Parts: sequence; C-alpha cells; structure tokens
Amino acid sequence: MPSDFRGENSIPRHVAVIMDGNGRWAQKRGLPRTAGHKEGLETAKRIVRAASDLGISYVTLYTFSTENWKRAQEEVGYLMGLIKGHLRAEFEFYKENKIRIEHIGNLSGLPRDVQEEILNAKKDTADFSGTTVVLAINYGGRDEIVRAARKLLESPVASQGKILSEEDFCAAFDMPSLPEVDLLVRTGGEMRLSNFMLWHAAYAELFFTDTLWPDYGVEEFENCVKEFSARNRRFGGVNSPGDAK
Repeated sequence: MPSDFRGENSIPRHVAVIMDGNGRWAQKRGLPRTAGHKEGLETAKRIVRAASDLGISYVTLYTFSTENWKRAQEEVGYLMGLIKGHLRAEFEFYKENKIRIEHIGNLSGLPRDVQEEILNAKKDTADFSGTTVVLAINYGGRDEIVRAARKLLESPVASQGKILSEEDFCAAFDMPSLPEVDLLVRTGGEMRLSNFMLWHAAYAELFFTDTLWPDYGVEEFENCVKEFSARNRRFGGVNSPGDAK
C-alpha cells in the first residue's frame, strides 16, 4: 500500500466503477467501437490489480447493463463473446492475484453459454482470498430491486405477514453478502448513475472524471482513493466536537 495513504481504515472496502467511454475512445481513433471494449478490458485488469494491491476487498464493475441490449446487435454480440472469452482465458490472472469472481444481475436473461462461463468462474475462484471482483452483467439497479421484491413476495416472510426490514430486503438481492458501496467512480465525463447500484450506493462517495475508460490509469485511481480517505463521511449525522468540518 502506498505510504501516502492515511491508513487501513481509510481505504474503501467496496469500490464500484462505471466503465464509460470505450466507444468514444475507439471512435476518436477511427476504430470500431468493439476495439474500445477490448482496450477497456485491459484497463479493468490494471485497475483490479491496483485495487488488490491497495487492499480493497470488493470491486464491482458495471460490465453490461439491462439497457445495453438496445445497442446494435453486432456490438452486443461482441460484448457477450468478450465476457465469455475473458472469463475462460483469465483464470491465471485471477489465480496470481487471488481474485474471487462474483456476479450480480439477471443471470437467466443471458445466453446459456455466457451463464455457464460466469458460473464456472465463480466456482473456480470460490476459494481465493483476495479482492472479490463483482461483475454486473445484465444488471440494472431498478431490476435488482424489483426481482428482490418478487422473491420476498414468494417467501415465507411475506406469508407470515411480517413487516419487512431493510435487512430482509438486502437478503433478497443478487449477492446478499455484498457490502454497501463506499466509493463509486464513473469515467467518460458523464455525471449520472445510469441505474447502477441504486440501493447499495445510497451513501457512496461519488467521483466523476472526463477520462475515457481505456485511458483511465492506476495513478488516477490511486488519487481517487486518496481523496476518498480525506473525506468526512457522516452518513446523515453531524461532526463531533473537534472533528474536521
């Protein structure tokens, strides 16, 4: 961990990333949008490795949203193939860095071969003890909340007439053990959440950068984490006497 970080307690436990700008990066270079997605995959590996080196426990990557199906069929097909091929080909990267793979999103809505690769990656990395990389594939924040509500309606909790708590609701999410987002980063110049982690990011510190995702580097990521460590997170409370304002 770099010496200029303030301490282990200041490192975010869970970082979520909206990896925006792949297509624009490619178009600026006269390349097909698919070339930007391929380059973006290499950036994701660098950032995951940097997060692992910093001791960040969870990194969630917005890989493919429920709205991305609206894109051109060629681009969607390429992305599905890239996801499938990456999960199959990068096992040594996961093993070397002790990366554990998890998934959030509507798994049943994905092509069968992509589903199988996701499940295999989760199984093959289940015992790794390093950073957990959560791939948000066919994911939408509203969709996850709606699917959780449907699960609860069909559960014994609903039939017992119990008043639902936040804990009950969280237990019905795609990954109940996933902690709330501490730090959410969006590249590419846009300043919105785009239906990402709507529940989990309720108290996240938000960072937006104009840098397109393929150009996003480790130094910028580390600077973002350093700024996070300097923020005063009150979660709706107030400063105690003597605290920084």
